[in-house]
Amino acid sequence: MRSDRTPLPAAFRLRPDPALAPLEDGRVLLGGTPTRLVRLTPKGADLVRRWSQGAPVGPGRAAGLLARRLVEAGMMHPLPDGPPADARVTIVVPAHGRARELVRCLTALGTAYPVIVVDDASPDPAPIAGAAVAAGARLIRRDVNGGPAAARNTGARAADTPLVAFVDSDCVPEAGWLGPLLPHFADPAVAAVAPRITSHVTGSGVLARYEAESSALDMGPAASIVRPRSAVSYLPSATLVVRRAALGDGFDERMRVGEDVDFVWRLAAAGWQVRYVPESRVAHQHRTRLRAWLARRHDYGTSAAPLAVRHPAELPALSMSGWSALAWTLTAAGTPAAGLAVTAGTTALLARKFATWTDRPWPLAARMAAGGTIAAGEILGRTVTRTWWPLAFPIGLAVPRLRLPLAAAVLGPAALTFRRQGGSALGPLTWTGLRLLDEMAYGLGVWHGCLRERTLAPLLPRLWWSSRDGLGPDRSSDGDSR
Repeated sequence: MRSDRTPLPAAFRLRPDPALAPLEDGRVLLGGTPTRLVRLTPKGADLVRRWSQGAPVGPGRAAGLLARRLVEAGMMHPLPDGPPADARVTIVVPAHGRARELVRCLTALGTAYPVIVVDDASPDPAPIAGAAVAAGARLIRRDVNGGPAAARNTGARAADTPLVAFVDSDCVPEAGWLGPLLPHFADPAVAAVAPRITSHVTGSGVLARYEAESSALDMGPAASIVRPRSAVSYLPSATLVVRRAALGDGFDERMRVGEDVDFVWRLAAAGWQVRYVPESRVAHQHRTRLRAWLARRHDYGTSAAPLAVRHPAELPALSMSGWSALAWTLTAAGTPAAGLAVTAGTTALLARKFATWTDRPWPLAARMAAGGTIAAGEILGRTVTRTWWPLAFPIGLAVPRLRLPLAAAVLGPAALTFRRQGGSALGPLTWTGLRLLDEMAYGLGVWHGCLRERTLAPLLPRLWWSSRDGLGPDRSSDGDSR
């Protein structure tokens, strides 16, 4: 499947991304992930203007391809008109023990759709079987525990519907959760769609409240295309609806963690489109005991190395403009004036580039250079706290002049995230402490995974120095075939 060659369905509507900025009376668009410029012909600009006002994509291959291109760029988001012609779906629930959670999950799922429970060799199979029978679900028992990937694949092979919904047994879908997801499969290029994963709070402890506000499985309130280097670059498979024709070999059964990221990235690499639709919500029961919580975050981190081996260049420690990295390095080294000079030089280079796109290149260049540098600072700080801390913390403590930059790197991104999510009922100190533990446990897992896989890829930065890899103009677009 090559989604870039498949027009978006004519009945679909489009919603502009909140960050999309039309320039030059709509003839130039700035936005997307990664950020880019797209020049439109007058006809293309008129189409985008109509779509932004709620008009459907409309007939014609050229209009459909332009709509597809803007969706794939992350500049606009599709609003389906209705479900696909065949919206039959089978729900697959992998289970290993935890019968109480399974009962709660099956109760929430109801009986509107066929359900397959895959018992992945639970030590005590009787409660799992009882829960499945009571819910009217089909039960498949595996003789050998193969992990979530193997259990999902077993269930998918037993399904005979066009769509398969994978729902983990510790999930509680909200009523009507499939309603916002299924219409996206009217687009033949869509392989998978996922809801927003929220927290199923079962206690009032500190960790329960932290997970309710800041869970790593919650991809946030904004819809997105899902692919490497997108605003939403991966999806948890806690709940994921997949087109059975796109499943291929399914989940990689060699992976106990990270198999969901690998699966989604393989779909994207094969040319399929994957969507994140936060209008649908599924609650997930998180670990709320400190030891189990830290262990799980560490386990997630160990998946970075095998993912980097399977998907080269897609999982560096950070990815940013080399000029932004240089500006922050000079600032941390005690020469902020030199860092500002680098940013000023970047502004001049961008203004020269934008001069062929707009009559006012300098304001745009200044906005992009400043915004890019600030964003790079947050990325650098988070990487120091998350991935590089086993080296950065000892070095920062040993070198007095690096202590202030280290403190800024640790606290700055946490403060920005705290403000972005509207604060926390835990208060800033408790929340920040848990945030640092969260990041450090994950980072330690990254190092352990690298030792196991004998790779440094997830520890190394990816720096780009030209618009080919970062911000840059895209070719002209209109409503005409090329």
